Amino acid sequence: MLSIDQKEKIINRMREVFGYKNVMSIPKLEKIVINMGLGKDYVTLKNMKVIETGLTELALITGQKPVVTRAKLSVASFKLRENDPVGVMVTLRGRRMYEFFERLVKIALPRVRDFKGVSPKSFDGRGNYTLGVKEQIMFPEIDIAKVEKLRGMNITFVTTAKTDEEARELLDCLGMPFRK
Repeated sequence: MLSIDQKEKIINRMREVFGYKNVMSIPKLEKIVINMGLGKDYVTLKNMKVIETGLTELALITGQKPVVTRAKLSVASFKLRENDPVGVMVTLRGRRMYEFFERLVKIALPRVRDFKGVSPKSFDGRGNYTLGVKEQIMFPEIDIAKVEKLRGMNITFVTTAKTDEEARELLDCLGMPFRK
């Protein structure tokens, strides 16, 4: 969780930049959703070992049990049937959300080679930010020797902000390393 000093700093900065009069109208980080696709091959998705590996890796990274995501539609060209497993995801809120955010910003992102910051253009127009990660080994919880295949993941930061500018300022206050 955020300390009282951090909350006060964020509140004061958001009031200064956007002129909020009511403290309750200041945007907050609502949840973080992490989604990991498991692969393109129909054969590998039928393999339960791939799904189990994805579940355990995401559980190690987040500290929370993930759920299996399933296909909503059948796609013949991908040899994909409705309700087939296609990935794993987890939604973090509260204390776990802030712990994950802290580990991502302070430990995992700086471990990426030639890291110059995250793109400031990945907002969706409604105050949410999505960050694409190419490999799960950037997290120290993952043992590189046990990784069979590198998998990427999408990390979405859902805020209560109405605009992208408000969300960017909020994430900047929290410590997100945006590219200049």
